[in-house]
Amino acid sequence: MKTTFTNILLSVMAAVAFAIAGIAITQPTDASAATMSYDKIHKVAKAQLGKPYGWGSTGPSRFDCSGLTSYVYKKGASKKIPRTAQAQYNKFKHVTYKNIKKGDLVFFGGSKHSISHVGLYVGKGKMIDSQNRGVVTEAVHAPWWHAVGYARVGNVE
Repeated sequence: MKTTFTNILLSVMAAVAFAIAGIAITQPTDASAATMSYDKIHKVAKAQLGKPYGWGSTGPSRFDCSGLTSYVYKKGASKKIPRTAQAQYNKFKHVTYKNIKKGDLVFFGGSKHSISHVGLYVGKGKMIDSQNRGVVTEAVHAPWWHAVGYARVGNVE
């Protein structure tokens, strides 16, 4: 008991000494925990509407699907995300459609192990994505897509 009290007392004394000296005691921060602005992300995504599709393209004049989502997060949130749709699906925390938020990624394919397409959720059941018609806004649950998952890139508000 005496040792515990001594350790606590020493910790308090050290904190007071640091405070008097003007040295802040901080916890390391996790850059991925930083809040990203949905408005900035959405603005970058909207600016790409109408640009043509290009397999393997990462912008800024043409995009494939994951090239678009990578570009949007890099330019709109200064966040580097993986290059392919499957890698993006594998990297981020999955959410249910019921809990999807603006800025989340929507994934399509045969299964969670064969992701072939990704879009950026923009609310009201819609996404911005790049596909054969170019960069468009369309319904997440359009009959030509098979949604297999949803993921949160980070804290987007």
